[in-house]
Amino acid sequence: MASASVSRESVPTSAVFPQGVPRWVPLLLGFLTAVGPISTDIYLPAFPAMEQAFHTDAGNVQMTLSIWFIGLAVGQMTVGPLSDRYGRRMPMLVGNLIYALASAVCAFAPDILTFSIARFIASLGASASLVIPTACVRDMVPDRNAGAKMLSQLVMVMGVVPILAPMLGGLVVAMTSWRVIFWASAAYGAICVCFVLFVLPETLPFQKRVALSPMTLVTRYLTLLRDRGFSSHAMVTGFSTFMQFSYLTAASFVFIKIFGFSPLHFSMLFGVFSVFMIGASQVNGMLVGRIDSGKLLQGAVLVAVTGALLLVGIVVWGNWYAGPAWKHDQIWLIIAAMLMTLAPTGIIFPNAMMGALADHPSLAGAAAALAGTMQYILGALAGVALGMFPTTSALPMAGCMLFGTIMMLLVCAMRPKTAAVSGPAA
Repeated sequence: MASASVSRESVPTSAVFPQGVPRWVPLLLGFLTAVGPISTDIYLPAFPAMEQAFHTDAGNVQMTLSIWFIGLAVGQMTVGPLSDRYGRRMPMLVGNLIYALASAVCAFAPDILTFSIARFIASLGASASLVIPTACVRDMVPDRNAGAKMLSQLVMVMGVVPILAPMLGGLVVAMTSWRVIFWASAAYGAICVCFVLFVLPETLPFQKRVALSPMTLVTRYLTLLRDRGFSSHAMVTGFSTFMQFSYLTAASFVFIKIFGFSPLHFSMLFGVFSVFMIGASQVNGMLVGRIDSGKLLQGAVLVAVTGALLLVGIVVWGNWYAGPAWKHDQIWLIIAAMLMTLAPTGIIFPNAMMGALADHPSLAGAAAALAGTMQYILGALAGVALGMFPTTSALPMAGCMLFGTIMMLLVCAMRPKTAAVSGPAA
């Protein structure tokens, strides 16, 4: 597939692709990265059905999402440095195999405890496909703007699958058992194993691999955390994830239980949100290079804060001041405010992530892992926080989303001025 006849992107060359990076590379990396989003999104419409099947309450079902996020955080801390030591392909191959097998166990789990354990193991495997493709981009494209553009392409590809995932999940719940969802997840993992085994090239040359030891690992992470450019950008992605996972954790109960959406209709709404996020990522790809990536990041954060403020205001007005007749209009206003809050993440993620990675070419795997770990720790905290509130109002979801956007704004202001300057990394 890497022959000269394949059309190539106009990006800097690399040792892997001396004539330019082929167009199929972002497609492949996006498909692999989508393991994480699809596994998060596809079973959201099944939450109420799982609550009944396991004879448990909504909080325990929501907690499986937090367990998933915790596993992703723990796994990334390990797999990132492993990919710096042993290359990108082998850790991703093993990770996808673990994910596929554990997802099959989820499919026939008899109780919530077995399901939760299998889900945690699956998340450890899936963490490889979340962190390593980002490191692959850094291996191939050292320039900050070009890397942000390629990451925008990854967001587009990895976003297409999650658009379909909740719709398929909603159809499955409506037509058959929710357990089919996890058989489909296992099949997706198996396909990823085949792609890594037969298609994905190794992007990290042997001579650029670094030794791995506990002390080296600790030193590497401390070096990254002390770097203001890395830590500020990584925290922006982390609080963006907190905001998104507040939505993911609570949205199915809010729209299905409170507003009376069917699982299928909720899945379609979820797809609309994803379309807007993907659209924003493609706008980012067109603007990067013309507008400084730091300015794009700051503007997107401001839009998200505005949307979250409107969302909280609409929910508060609907709960305490508006009459029952206003409920129909409230739904559409909530959806509009959520679009305004969620869509900018398509701009925030690629620019913040490349800002975190650009100045650390020799630590790309560890940097991507640490940034990803921060994301999913905060995502897990969002799930835990929402699990403490009853699912009788949209206010907990809206409040957590607002908190995430405000923290993004504060951390964004802490970035060093030099971090906003585009150009090749050191």
